Amino acid sequence: MAGIVLTHGAGSDCNTRLLMDVTEGFVDRGVVVLRFDLPFRQRRAAGPPHPSRAAEDRDGIAAAVAVMRELVTVPVWAGGHSYGGRQASMLAAEQPGLVDALLLLSYPLHPPAKPERLRTEHLQELRTPSVLVHGSKDPFATTDEIRSALDLIPALATLVELDGARHDLSPDKFPVAEYAVTAMLDLL
Repeated sequence: MAGIVLTHGAGSDCNTRLLMDVTEGFVDRGVVVLRFDLPFRQRRAAGPPHPSRAAEDRDGIAAAVAVMRELVTVPVWAGGHSYGGRQASMLAAEQPGLVDALLLLSYPLHPPAKPERLRTEHLQELRTPSVLVHGSKDPFATTDEIRSALDLIPALATLVELDGARHDLSPDKFPVAEYAVTAMLDLL
């Protein structure tokens, strides 16, 4: 039985519609899911994370992975939406072998309208197979920018594009959960 830990983006918590739908999709396929709030969100109900405390958020992901390892044998996956997925990928690059795969929902490749500020420094160190679900109208990256970033990852990296979706992936309009779950299970 597989398990996945999922977390949220900078402007939300673990109870977003996107994470709820993805959770349901995994549970329907027999995958154990742990949705959780990152430490920055546990400290306060609103507001973005502070960059100086990002390591604490990665520690929160590592703690969730440790809990999941107590619940299932293998594989154990990690992922999240936007900031949460980015922190999960950074953790996986820092600690190879911590998780068996990553699910990155709307990876925030750069701030909107600032493509010169790429967030790719750790990707060359990422040895973890990854599925990236991306909306073609996401202001945090064009599809071509995402493809170029995925080329930096020296492990299997699968792109699932939702034509017309924005950064929130609009789970009410697009079959995000179905595509994400299928792509992750295909890694098995």
